[in-house]
Amino acid sequence: MTDEPVVRVRRVMPATPAVVFDEWLDPEALADWMCPRPSRCVAITIEPHAGGRVRFDVDEGVDGDGPLVLITGQFLDIDRPNRLRFTWSHSGWSDPTVQSIVEVGFEPHGDDETLMSIEHSLLPAEAYDDHDHGWSLTADQLRHRITVSK
Repeated sequence: MTDEPVVRVRRVMPATPAVVFDEWLDPEALADWMCPRPSRCVAITIEPHAGGRVRFDVDEGVDGDGPLVLITGQFLDIDRPNRLRFTWSHSGWSDPTVQSIVEVGFEPHGDDETLMSIEHSLLPAEAYDDHDHGWSLTADQLRHRITVSK
């Protein structure tokens, strides 16, 4: 067991696992929902294969004039439509070389719904509150995007 905090977020999404899964690999979709508002992803790199790059350039300002944060990582596992795993490093952490792990699960739930689970482990203690809040908002933004697009 480790002492590092783990962020866990679960949401029921109004679409099948394949639809929700694909939102995580589509740069256009990610630009719409990935960063907790008012932050915005201003550039996204997604290479959807094991070993492929993940990068989000995030403007943390209210009007697009905030500090730029870089989130970088690499896909560890892509099992469509069940699971995604990737590393996550954040340029704003006291040690930006730390690699945490994001795992996202997609389980069928009810009629044409998905129980999406996000688990972010190996986070530095300093990042727990920010990521707990951020993943909750981000999951809600994804749910809203899917609801509106139906």
